[in-house]
Amino acid sequence: MSDDCPKCEGGLPPWLATFADLMSLLMCFFVLLLSFATIDAVRFKKMADSMKDAFGVQREIPATEIVKGTSVIKQEFSPSTIPEPSLINEIRQQTVDEEKENLDVPQKDEGKGEFEVDEQMQQATAEQLKEQLEEKIKDEVKEEAEILKEILKDEITEGLVTVETVETKIIVRIQEKGSFPSGSASLDPGFFEVMDRISQAVADSPGKIVVAGHTDDIPISTTRFRSNWELSSARAVTVLHAMLRNPEIDPQRVMVEGHADSNPLEANDSAENRAKNRRVELIILRGSDQDKGEIINAINPQG
Repeated sequence: MSDDCPKCEGGLPPWLATFADLMSLLMCFFVLLLSFATIDAVRFKKMADSMKDAFGVQREIPATEIVKGTSVIKQEFSPSTIPEPSLINEIRQQTVDEEKENLDVPQKDEGKGEFEVDEQMQQATAEQLKEQLEEKIKDEVKEEAEILKEILKDEITEGLVTVETVETKIIVRIQEKGSFPSGSASLDPGFFEVMDRISQAVADSPGKIVVAGHTDDIPISTTRFRSNWELSSARAVTVLHAMLRNPEIDPQRVMVEGHADSNPLEANDSAENRAKNRRVELIILRGSDQDKGEIINAINPQG
């Protein structure tokens, strides 16, 4: 009887080994997917809720308060029997103050629309440009002063005019000697030729022009001049009109000032010092609005 039964082949069929390998690979694949995946608790809860609603195992309960979660720690380790609901905390990484200073990113200024770092760089650039521009202007002022001295060398030798520089200003001082009679604001006829040379030299120099009149401390009271204020102002106006005979000088560049005896060069304690204080000054100002415009254009050439 036993001889009539066919013999069974030993071992499992060959296809089963391939199938087992495929199942092992699929299991490893899904395990790796699960290990690499980041579980979003909020999305997972929404998915679970939608699944429960789909299968009809959850009742719809309206919520009137903020959704709260149950703390696992309180549920497992709290001595109370009923765990208290607690808000779900959000964990954030914190740094110490020293690290925070290095990690802080400058925020954008909503009002100006520029970053604070950009503003600091622009300010530093403006200061550097300002210093360079001031040095450049000082050199130009010295060169222009030398040109004026060469043009007025005869008057400087006679003591009628002096030329000097103070920072970014050129000061041409017209002494009373040879220009105005004592107590008068009328220019001597022979001084108009000197004024023509001065005005031509000043016309070639850029910047604002201030014509300032000065007197000594001896009071004056005549039918024309009630005080030294009127005398100093009138002399400044006379010099201004003499300058404006030159059409190359723009009247908008010029200002007139009368200082009386409020700004003396020397102490009014002698006749010689009082003579020095009686003067009209032509002050050529540099380094103001024009130079501010150059700084702005250098920082922002696009306007």
